[in-house]
Amino acid sequence: MSEFKGKTLSWQIVNGAVEVALHRDPCNEIGSATLEELEKLAAALPELSKDAHAVILYSTLKAGFSAGADLRELYQRMQGMEKGAAVRGVREFLERIHRVMNTLDAAPLTTIAAVHGVTFGGGFELALVSDIIVADRMARFCFPELRLGLIPGFGGIPRLKRDLGNAVVRDLLLTGRSFNVMKAQQIGLVSQIAAEGEALRVARATASQVGKFDRRTATAAKEFMKPIPYDELKREIEIFCDLYSRPAVEEGLRRFVENEGPQPYLP
Repeated sequence: MSEFKGKTLSWQIVNGAVEVALHRDPCNEIGSATLEELEKLAAALPELSKDAHAVILYSTLKAGFSAGADLRELYQRMQGMEKGAAVRGVREFLERIHRVMNTLDAAPLTTIAAVHGVTFGGGFELALVSDIIVADRMARFCFPELRLGLIPGFGGIPRLKRDLGNAVVRDLLLTGRSFNVMKAQQIGLVSQIAAEGEALRVARATASQVGKFDRRTATAAKEFMKPIPYDELKREIEIFCDLYSRPAVEEGLRRFVENEGPQPYLP
């Protein structure tokens, strides 16, 4: 499947790169619909790899790359459902999205996230599976989950530790504050900064550069430099599910759902 047009994302091969466009209003919240289409992408990667050397993830929406998990859907799982059943449903969702994220993380193609604006929570975690993050100067990165009584659940903590170390993880996680693009580059999160609206163009140029080199060599280098922390990822799911069952989480999600502001995900 060299091309796909879905409700939440689409992809096509352009000049040897699989360009994956996120386009779910209002800000690419990741819920069941997006997960299903990400699973289609993961399943298609072996075939796509025959005709491409890179993957570019980007958003077509003005608000940003992604505001993260669909918290309204997460809250609705709690309503009218026995607590144990709700936790089992969340665990199944997390196990599925971890499989997708791990597949993207380990893909033989070079993966590039072209981000702008809001890159929060699960959206930040999606960017972290990429090999290279290109960000426009208006991008902001944040793990706001502690405000809800949760931790990031899509693999963000182990991957951020892998790339940057514990000090940065503690700062992002425990303060809930956001980093601008200059800070993100300073700490090694972002490799390239683009002018506003130019991240996709810079990502395409980077993908073109990647295509000049032997694929097998690039894949071997990636496997050596980017190990996947499977044990820590499993532990993250356990901690998330334990926290999800607590009353404070339901109250935090309720406040979010009842927030009538146009962008309740902003700090």
